[in-house]
Amino acid sequence: MVETKKKATKKRKTSKVKKNLVIVESPSKAKTIEKYLGRNYKVIASLGHVRDLPKSTLGVDVENDYEPKYINIRGKGEVIKGLRKEAKAAKSVYLASDPDREGEAIAWHLQHILGLDPEQSNRVVFNEITKDTVKNAFKTPRNINQNLVDAQQARRILDRLVGYSISPILWKTVKRGLSAGRVQSVALGLIIAREREIQAFQPEEYWTLDSEFKKQRSKFKASFYGFDDKKQPLPDNEAVQQVLQKLDRNADFDVTNVVAKERRRKPQPPFTTSTMQQTANTQLNFKTRKTMMAAQQLYEGINLGKGIGQVGLITYMRTDSTRISSIAKNEAAHYIHEEWGAEYAATKPVQGKLQEGAQDAHEAIRPTSVAHTPQSIKDKLTPDQFKLYSLIWSRFVASQMTPEVLDTMAVTIEQNGIIFRANGSKTKFAGFTKAYPAAKEKHNQLPELAVGDKTNLANINPEQHFTQPPARYSEATLIKALEENGVGRPSTYAPTLDTIQRRNYVRIDARKFVPTELGEIVQTIVEDNFPDVTNMKFTADVEHELDEVEEGRKQWVPVIDSFFQPFDKEVKKAESSLEKIIMHDELAGMDCEICGAPMVVKMGRYGKFHACSRFPDCRNTKAIVQEIGLVCPKCHKGQIIQRKTKRGRTFYGCSRYPDCDFVTWDKPTEKTLPDGTTPKDETPADTSDTQEK
Repeated sequence: MVETKKKATKKRKTSKVKKNLVIVESPSKAKTIEKYLGRNYKVIASLGHVRDLPKSTLGVDVENDYEPKYINIRGKGEVIKGLRKEAKAAKSVYLASDPDREGEAIAWHLQHILGLDPEQSNRVVFNEITKDTVKNAFKTPRNINQNLVDAQQARRILDRLVGYSISPILWKTVKRGLSAGRVQSVALGLIIAREREIQAFQPEEYWTLDSEFKKQRSKFKASFYGFDDKKQPLPDNEAVQQVLQKLDRNADFDVTNVVAKERRRKPQPPFTTSTMQQTANTQLNFKTRKTMMAAQQLYEGINLGKGIGQVGLITYMRTDSTRISSIAKNEAAHYIHEEWGAEYAATKPVQGKLQEGAQDAHEAIRPTSVAHTPQSIKDKLTPDQFKLYSLIWSRFVASQMTPEVLDTMAVTIEQNGIIFRANGSKTKFAGFTKAYPAAKEKHNQLPELAVGDKTNLANINPEQHFTQPPARYSEATLIKALEENGVGRPSTYAPTLDTIQRRNYVRIDARKFVPTELGEIVQTIVEDNFPDVTNMKFTADVEHELDEVEEGRKQWVPVIDSFFQPFDKEVKKAESSLEKIIMHDELAGMDCEICGAPMVVKMGRYGKFHACSRFPDCRNTKAIVQEIGLVCPKCHKGQIIQRKTKRGRTFYGCSRYPDCDFVTWDKPTEKTLPDGTTPKDETPADTSDTQEK
């Protein structure tokens, strides 16, 4: 009995089983992937890049084949220490950063930091984070693709050479804190060129004669076309009066021609990065950075609740391609058959045209499963995630559907040789708009009309107009212009637009870019002294050469050298010839209440503010507020003023803040003055204007 008891209490020696280690960029991505791989894998995050060029120096040896001097990123010490510890204890280490140039470079840096064998096949890539895709990817790991790394490294070094060469010149001649860059300078140049077009624009007068006709009880609109089958413009009021004098308003008008046709509208292809950014901007009013942040979250994984768990909802969001896998096409076709019927499923879905120089490494942006309809998972998503996912889902499903069919009608109406024309349409077959209602056109439905019918003039409206200048660039139209000209790549648009705003080179007015005085000064210096940096074709050619490096057709060092040698001569010339530019502050029209000196208008991180002209001897600053002529409904003492949050969103609050905390998002009026409400995601404490030194 004693021996048995001893055996029962004897501790069994168990050996700890080593796990495979997987390293990704973000914790949310790690959580999703670990769930799919099971208990033999441990997935951790590097939290983005771990090595980069130093901030304090150029970090590129231009005398030694542009050798980059990488260092561990400051503040990443504990992360790197943890990665090394986990890698040392792991059975195998896999690098599963994003499937693009930047992701490949992150994997390469991790390989170096962790001392992994470069000949080992430990790089794993997948275009979507779903169970089958992830598990299949781990069956076929590969070596790190050095061509991808070299292309990313070349871009990074080029941008460093441009930025760290031109920025000191801008600091010396204008002020500290300025910067210039290849894509950034081209984008700013487009905005300034458009502004100059607008300023030089000479409006021209023209008139329209829009009329309303009636046939029995039906009314429809038509517009003046011309005389005797010839189109006639109406340049002034005199031309309008000539038409009106010939018209007999009480007499009948004859329908002289009716052309009825059937028109088919094809769906657009699924999203690429740039088309997603453009559409989110125009339809959802999303800034590009906001779009990419929400897309990243959808790609990395969302917890859909019990029984499903963490799931990546969309494919990789940095892509130039509109290509779709056969599996995704089949799944979409099945869904469309079940939901709307066979007549809505396209036998040959629309295929987009690949932009010149675009990369086709990934699929288009699409849902990983059409079964995850937006409405079915709405309660699991934030409002921004839901809006963007709905857009992506609808656009993809619509791309696999049949065209919308429209019945169109063009009608010619005539009296005394004076011709009016009307165009109408109505939907005959909804087609792809069943899935994508936002793509529907507005219809002008005409009554049934035939040649020989009589109509009567119900109303005529002469109206003066003036031609309008070209529109300023919005985020959507600027991205489109950059893409069409081959400038930048999907990953560059968001940081580029963010930079020109943070540097105060542009301001936003009615969602459009307007160049500031500072932006025009900086651009003029760069254009005059570094013409290649602002030349759109040259920048596009550099992008093409980087693509050739990625494809293994060019070496990265000669690509950089061909750019840097002439550029370096321009830098040396500019350093010796440029003189200090003095920027005069705009007077605010008031004196400082502390020292009596004039107050001036300054530009800070969150917009303009008033500051004492004797700064730094006097540090008095005041926010620029806009009163709307209403007394605060809460304290009945302060005025309601318009303010902006850190993120640039307008709200309205009491001028006596913080003594009175009344704030509201909606602009109050005397009739709609609300009770005090505080915005949930941003507070007035976020809005204090500060002077930047």
